[in-house]
Amino acid sequence: MRTDKEEEFARPAQPPDATSWSAVREAAKDCEACHLHKRATQTVFGEGPKGATMMLVGEQPGDYEDVAGKPFVGPAGKIMDRALEEAGIDRSQVYVTNAVKHFKWEPRGKRRIHQKPNSREIAACRPWLEAEVRIVKPKLVVAMGATAAQTIFGPTFRVTRERGKVLSSKLAPRVLATVHPSSLLRQPDEASRQREYKLFVTDLRGALRAVSEE
Repeated sequence: MRTDKEEEFARPAQPPDATSWSAVREAAKDCEACHLHKRATQTVFGEGPKGATMMLVGEQPGDYEDVAGKPFVGPAGKIMDRALEEAGIDRSQVYVTNAVKHFKWEPRGKRRIHQKPNSREIAACRPWLEAEVRIVKPKLVVAMGATAAQTIFGPTFRVTRERGKVLSSKLAPRVLATVHPSSLLRQPDEASRQREYKLFVTDLRGALRAVSEE
């Protein structure tokens, strides 16, 4: 449960005003802008080519990512990799990151269960995402899931209404919103998983077209 003290502790991060990705990444390792750093193993910064034309933004690192220190290396990452390949996108050529850089979780037995970041935690971490966009300068940002999309467009944004559309934002000039690949893991049956997976691939193909047409 979140405490008032934890709420008060959240404040915007202060990335260095640098054009060097390495310098910003190093600074992020020591980020204490919100309480999430206390329970996370490490900061999980984005990775990929610094001149990538496409940037994929998820919610936050999960258990696997928290341990490895790399984004999208767990089950959701495997689904994303397969969908990217099917859409004709080489993951090694895209920049992958999260709106929140620390793993938020609660214990359940021996497991660490994901918890959704709140608005203050998202706001505290947003400057890191802004720095990544500023340095990488992608032609298109793909916001995967509600947290990523609302970090970019604001709390009233709904992926269900705007999914697959190329929109503009203050953070990045061109953004396409889609579902987070972890949502495919939560589908109730195989038929639903296959249907939603195909829609996810369709969105990624649309992102590729948008980049190609730029």
